[in-house]
Amino acid sequence: MQREFMEFDTVIVGAGPAGLAAAIRLKQLAPESTVCVVEKGGEVGAHILSGAVIEPRALDELLPDWRTEETPLKTAAAADRFYFLTETKAYKLPTPPQMHNHGNYIVSLGDVVRWLGAQAEALGVEIYPGFAAAELLEEDGRIVGIATGDMGIAKTGDAGPNHQPGMELRAPYTLFAEGCRGSLSKQLMARFNLRQGVDPQTYGLGIKELWEIPSARHRPGLIEHTFGWPMDRRTYGGSWLYHLGNNLVSYGFVIGLDYSNTWISPFDEMQRLKTHPHLRAHFEGGRRISYGARALSEGGLQSIPRLTFPGGALLGDAAGFLNVPKIKGTHAAMKSGMMAAEAVTEARAAGAPEPTGFTDRLRASWLQTELSSVRNIRPSFAKFGNLGGFVYSAIDTVLLRGKAPWTFHHPHADNEVLKPAAQDRQIAYPKPDGALTFDRLSSVFISNTNHEEDQPVHLKLRDPALWLTENWEKYQSPESRYCPAGVYEAVGVAEGNPHLQINAQNCVHCKTCDIKDPKQNIDWAVPEGGGGPNYPGGM
Repeated sequence: MQREFMEFDTVIVGAGPAGLAAAIRLKQLAPESTVCVVEKGGEVGAHILSGAVIEPRALDELLPDWRTEETPLKTAAAADRFYFLTETKAYKLPTPPQMHNHGNYIVSLGDVVRWLGAQAEALGVEIYPGFAAAELLEEDGRIVGIATGDMGIAKTGDAGPNHQPGMELRAPYTLFAEGCRGSLSKQLMARFNLRQGVDPQTYGLGIKELWEIPSARHRPGLIEHTFGWPMDRRTYGGSWLYHLGNNLVSYGFVIGLDYSNTWISPFDEMQRLKTHPHLRAHFEGGRRISYGARALSEGGLQSIPRLTFPGGALLGDAAGFLNVPKIKGTHAAMKSGMMAAEAVTEARAAGAPEPTGFTDRLRASWLQTELSSVRNIRPSFAKFGNLGGFVYSAIDTVLLRGKAPWTFHHPHADNEVLKPAAQDRQIAYPKPDGALTFDRLSSVFISNTNHEEDQPVHLKLRDPALWLTENWEKYQSPESRYCPAGVYEAVGVAEGNPHLQINAQNCVHCKTCDIKDPKQNIDWAVPEGGGGPNYPGGM
């Protein structure tokens, strides 16, 4: 069956902060232009879990009058606290300058993108949620749009009774704002060799819970960050607690995916961190209401690829615009989207096939200055360990003011550093109690994750035989521990027939498996549109 097609001036993949900022800016610059945004989530914001701190600098530039309107930015940051944890103690330290949040807002980021989506639609942007961008369209060496995935394909690969072919969305310029490790962005980097001359990207896994706590314990505007326990001295990681509105607390844990101990389970580390006396006090009397996880691009300036190619550009966390020391990326994603929109408008006026002005705008922007000033902080932890990295970061920030005459680099991809299972210690994690700590399956349940059962599995092994000889015999199935959703299980072990079971219906689209698998044997592709988590908004 032949696919239908629609034509636009610009197609944008992903209705997150970067994609929506780009759409709004395009319509501001050229109101007559046609702009389409496709979003794989069932609605705008469906794949964004509440609880983030936003620096409004980019929003001030994009929508200068936003403070006069009804917006989701209601809870102003009020207090910053920074703690070093041992197993039983919490030591309050001076808050690093990058973590000062005066003038920022604690928000439901899902509600923010829903609001941005409404702003875009009011300008005439067409937004299509529930449609997964599954295929690049290329003609004569230039990207000319994307095709959405077919709907109603059975597990066998045959068309089911409700089959609907995907649609081609064509445009002279296509902007990819898929977020971290986007499936099409990954293909673009390989197709156009966009990573040549830059460091490997390094990633973190962020696991997040949203809690409702008694009003007596709630402190609107309170922001806390911790580092130290339960991480060992080699493993980068830490936590956040954000008290937003309506008695809600966003709790999250980030671990660098460059960890080497195959026995580490990021999910279980996140759960046992809540048992620390300092953190436990925040949750007493509360109830957990949502859960999610997402990989983060942590490489910084050294790992940002070439941003443009014939017919388009990479935006936001698809390119790696995250300020790791700030633990913020929304303002950077929005700024990148705005600059890309300006470059596309310029390229269209000149009849140029590639919006190369995006790179020039970045180099002249405050975003380049910001990312350059913190470029050495994340790699210093890999270079010197957690204690040495902390000391170096203080020197770089306070004495050198981010202007060191050297640049540290990321020498390895995250999948290259795991040690064989026999070379490291196993970790005994406490059993969940169901009140403060939980298991994976109950967590996935409250993420509202859903995939049509009779559809092709979107997680595939490129070489199924490699799992036994590499993942099992060398590393004892690391994917069964690093996946925060119970997607991967090593079964048949007791019977002497170990093999991998993939529970794809549990997938919360974090992309960790695509990043951390030792031989890059797991390939994450988009499932049928609308599949995945459905995080609540408006709370």
